[in-house]
Amino acid sequence: MLPLITLEEHYSSPKVLESSKHIGALYNNFPPHMLHKLNSLGDERIQDLDRGKVSLQVVSHGPGEAPPSVCTTANDDLAAAISKNPTRLAGFAMITMSQPAAAARELTRCVRELGFVGALVENHVDGQFYDDERFWPVFETAQDLDVPIYIHPCFPAENMVDYYKGNYDDSVAVALSAYGWSWHSETGLHILRLFASGLFDRLPRLKIIIGHMGELLPFQIERIIPGSQRWVKRERGLREVWRNNIWVTTSGMFTIPPLACLLQTTSIDHVLYSIDYPFSTTEMGLKFVEEIEKSGLIVGEDLEKFAFRNAEKLLGVKARAS
Repeated sequence: MLPLITLEEHYSSPKVLESSKHIGALYNNFPPHMLHKLNSLGDERIQDLDRGKVSLQVVSHGPGEAPPSVCTTANDDLAAAISKNPTRLAGFAMITMSQPAAAARELTRCVRELGFVGALVENHVDGQFYDDERFWPVFETAQDLDVPIYIHPCFPAENMVDYYKGNYDDSVAVALSAYGWSWHSETGLHILRLFASGLFDRLPRLKIIIGHMGELLPFQIERIIPGSQRWVKRERGLREVWRNNIWVTTSGMFTIPPLACLLQTTSIDHVLYSIDYPFSTTEMGLKFVEEIEKSGLIVGEDLEKFAFRNAEKLLGVKARAS
């Protein structure tokens, strides 16, 4: 069995949940068994990794943005947990994007002092996307440190919720505003906004990761690229940015058709296996890897790249042999 590295895998810190009524209420909506999994950074998590044959899990905090001081504490606690299982766990920093200067400092501390391999951030701050240049010090810092930023879907801001309401129950609107559609479409839109803003001209070595088979972009990318040439002229076109600056994980999606689309539009060097634990199980992920092998869609050296070598190269980590 090939070693497996996963990149979009979550935990929750009690200190983060206590820092905000909004975050606490959000987690109270999760099923008890999922909360239990999120709270575990010890033996139970390692046992779940073993069940899914995961060699190394890169851990990041779940939904919610905490104040800088709380992020610091949460990152320290995560580093302490990683130190107990350093061959099985690695960390993405939790940073406060609404305060970019503080976020950049915490990212630097986490990488240089705690050994973290990047940061995972929410897709927007109260509806504001990161094409606004006030956020760019975080990306500048990531480029300087040579670590990626993982942009992760998040729940809509209050002023965005009504857009999803219609001639159906409000519970449907909640789903459409999140996992049912908007998580993915809004994150894909965000990547296009970053490109259009000139971020990748300013920071040509910036590394961005997105999940869920590319957040709908692979299906649309060949249509979007010609249209993007009529936007504001950029030194580096969208195809170049897509090929060189964007990495895509399979997190939370376990079927062959979207993977086939992703592989037809994206270099295998930028496609990485992930699970979205504990919202998806390691067993589901392992079954998908086995299905990929059986299908012949990814084979040989490319399968090794997908399973662990791309992550090793991107993050500077090493997968433990099975």
